[in-house]
Amino acid sequence: MSSKKLTSPAVEDLPVDGLLERVRGVVPLIARRAVDAESRRKPDDDVIAALKSTGVFRSFVPERFGGYEIGVDLFVDIGITVSEACASTGWITTFYMEHNWLLGLFSDALQEEVFAEVPFILAPGSVNPKGGVATPMEGGFELNGRWKFATGIVHADWVLLSTMVSNGADDPVQRLCLVRRADVEVADTWHVDGMAATGSHDIVAKQVFVPERYMSLLVPPVVTAGKDATYLMRLPVRPFLSLTAAIPAVGAARRAVELYRNVVQERVRFGTRKVQKDSASAQIRLANVLTEVRAAETVLRANAHIIERHARGHIRLSGLDQQETSLSIAHVVRDCRRVVRHVMEGSGASVHFLDHELQRINRDVQMMGAHTVFDVDLSAEASGRARLQSDAPLFPRR
Repeated sequence: MSSKKLTSPAVEDLPVDGLLERVRGVVPLIARRAVDAESRRKPDDDVIAALKSTGVFRSFVPERFGGYEIGVDLFVDIGITVSEACASTGWITTFYMEHNWLLGLFSDALQEEVFAEVPFILAPGSVNPKGGVATPMEGGFELNGRWKFATGIVHADWVLLSTMVSNGADDPVQRLCLVRRADVEVADTWHVDGMAATGSHDIVAKQVFVPERYMSLLVPPVVTAGKDATYLMRLPVRPFLSLTAAIPAVGAARRAVELYRNVVQERVRFGTRKVQKDSASAQIRLANVLTEVRAAETVLRANAHIIERHARGHIRLSGLDQQETSLSIAHVVRDCRRVVRHVMEGSGASVHFLDHELQRINRDVQMMGAHTVFDVDLSAEASGRARLQSDAPLFPRR
């Protein structure tokens, strides 16, 4: 493998130091453009350009290609910062960051080829293989299918698509395909009640040729990573995906609590002259939702720490451990949805106008909670069944 650091000469070589501060500098623009982005059903062009200029999408690009290989704690900080201004933009940001990590599942030669052209990719990533089928042909595969929920497709230069590869008589094998954006079609399907600003339209592939080197097995790095594997390769797929999708929910819930405090400081209860902040019920509600969102963030950060310790080789998460980590993160998102609901219940009728920021937060959080990784019942069933089949202690001694 080449040790040469490959970076695009057109991109300023910004250091990782100061990354969070550079992202914070974009937050006012994100907040100003949030309403317009929702109405246009797409991420704001200027916001994406500003985020690109910070270097944030280099976060999980390998260092040998000029990337940052940031720690998971910083990942959480960045995602929450953006999501407090706009949950949809936070969602786009964390997924664009994480999808550069997904590129690390491909061969070293393929990564060198891609990162010689660009310092990072902007790509949606579909890990649901039911969308399409790749049929073997000379030199590669013919890809056909349709994939939903393509977060990041509006500003994409590449596309990551999970698919089933036909092996004739054998069972199909799940593979991850890297495809240039120009080779697929986008179907304008994103008419939704929440997360509208993500522009997560459908991707359609029709007889797209994918060379063999642009295919990778979509398997957890814990299976493929040897003792010399890098930190990035050791990040566990399922928990890391869950974390990526959960961070914006915490940012949105934090912002909802701030807005509730603002509302009750000015709202006068109907039929009285009493400002809501002076009522015991408002004081109790604020204390409770603040405590709940802090608790949710604490659990999220604890799981982020576990994921990083595994990736650094300090601990080893078993398959069941990874499953339970994902379930714990799903509970974080459920708790954030509950926080936003409690805020809405105590904020009066004015927050139900469609242009109110709390209304947009509520729409976004409810929608993001529908992501498949946050299906608490499904995840808990699998975890509970595995625990009942295992003799391992539920509470190991420390």
